[in-house]
Amino acid sequence: MAFSVPDLAYPFDALEPHIDARTMEIHHDKHHAAYVTNLNAAIEGTEWANQSIETVLTSIDSIPEDKRAAVRNNGGGHANHTLFWEIMGPDGGGEPSGELGVAISDTFGSFSDLQAQVNDAGVKRFGSGWSWLVWDGTGLAVLSTPNQDSPVMEGKTPILGVDVWEHAYYLSYQNRRPDYLAAWWNVVNWDAVAAKFDTARSG
Repeated sequence: MAFSVPDLAYPFDALEPHIDARTMEIHHDKHHAAYVTNLNAAIEGTEWANQSIETVLTSIDSIPEDKRAAVRNNGGGHANHTLFWEIMGPDGGGEPSGELGVAISDTFGSFSDLQAQVNDAGVKRFGSGWSWLVWDGTGLAVLSTPNQDSPVMEGKTPILGVDVWEHAYYLSYQNRRPDYLAAWWNVVNWDAVAAKFDTARSG
């Protein structure tokens, strides 16, 4: 069964003023759609066509070399963006509570320290990529990946990720990536992140 672009759970303008409607529309309907189209073309007729995206990404080294780059870039793009849409929302922002909040404080010292690490990883990512909060099998960690690489390829489970490709912010923020990252925390849906955290550590 071919992969498809998931519907957004909120309107394009729901994340304004932090992320503008036009950026959301282009990002979701054009960029994400292109990743899905190219991924489906790359795996059509192969044993990977009916696998989950997680299985495809964890098997990236087993995919034939002539298809591997296309699957890595577009499969990663599909997985990364699917998570990105899910962990944002119009009623976002604030700080995480419950067990996720405790785990963040225990690991990083405070929520503001986590924010600083995620922002720093995003600012320092040269070119295009992502900054992540992941479950690495034993606890939480912050990391950055280039292009559309996913932490899943490294055996880690992303629970929060911010896209630092220019297409994610350029219409509103131009070259001011730090300003975008600072504003982005206002749209994080902590309930969605907490659910991913619970699933990851019990998996």
